Amino acid sequence: MKPEREIAIKHGFSDVGEVRLHYAECGAGDDLVILLHGFPECWYSWRHQLPVLGRNHRVIAPDMRGYNLSDKPAPVQDYRIESLVEDVVGLIRYFGKERAAIVAHDWGAGVAWALAQRHPEMVSKLVAMQVPPPAAWRANFTLRQLLHSWYMLFFQLPRLPEAWARANDFARLARMFKETTVKDDVFTDEDIEIYKQALRQPGALTAGMNYYRANVFKSLFRGGVETPKEDDGRIRVPTLFIYGEQDHAVLPETVRGISRFIDSTYSELRIADSAHWVQNEAVEEVNAALLEFLDKGSDKGSLAAD
Repeated sequence: MKPEREIAIKHGFSDVGEVRLHYAECGAGDDLVILLHGFPECWYSWRHQLPVLGRNHRVIAPDMRGYNLSDKPAPVQDYRIESLVEDVVGLIRYFGKERAAIVAHDWGAGVAWALAQRHPEMVSKLVAMQVPPPAAWRANFTLRQLLHSWYMLFFQLPRLPEAWARANDFARLARMFKETTVKDDVFTDEDIEIYKQALRQPGALTAGMNYYRANVFKSLFRGGVETPKEDDGRIRVPTLFIYGEQDHAVLPETVRGISRFIDSTYSELRIADSAHWVQNEAVEEVNAALLEFLDKGSDKGSLAAD
């Protein structure tokens, strides 16, 4: 087996419907795995997973619509969950597949839950990190969670949130990455500079905030619709939920009882000494869980322990 550093990460662009998405790619083979990042990140948030999962799978980590090198439509409505789901559908088809395993964090997880609800036939397995399905979020929602979600409401304002985030060369962003982890030195200055550079791309910061403007009230606070069938919030694909229990944004009580919303096999990994950026902070635990879950039922499972 190649050491991680020898498994090359390649880059490319894919045309998926109305947008062109940049992606990082690692590995080869018949099994497609798509990694979906959150805010305020980009493909780079999966740097620790790409070479590991690339041993057994063809792994694609896109810059999601609006981020880094991907297209950035101007209208807020272009960031509605329906369009984000169709981007992932387009990626699966672009790579010549009928289905893929989806691994997702933060806003990526929100898109992944919606994809699994709308197109379960296209999702072989689902891994969501930190963010529960919207139905669970609403069922568990508390005043305490609302206070921790203040930024979702702040981001609804025009222009001011962008100026607030951009001030002093994204100083608040750097402080957030440094101060919202349990372990020290999870993000180096070099890592943070890469995230800053992604947000400096014209239109990228506004696009990232448009995810909140287009979806928060519709889905999280007003009992919105994630599927064409209004009363159906069920997940019908094998699911793994990974949660760093010291999350500063999504509280432990907000992710209670997720299994109630899963009509398939379900497993959960809770990591006591990790916070929101779990795939960066608990790299070994997350990678081991991903390998075991994704390779379960295949003839590649023996590689997971190497």
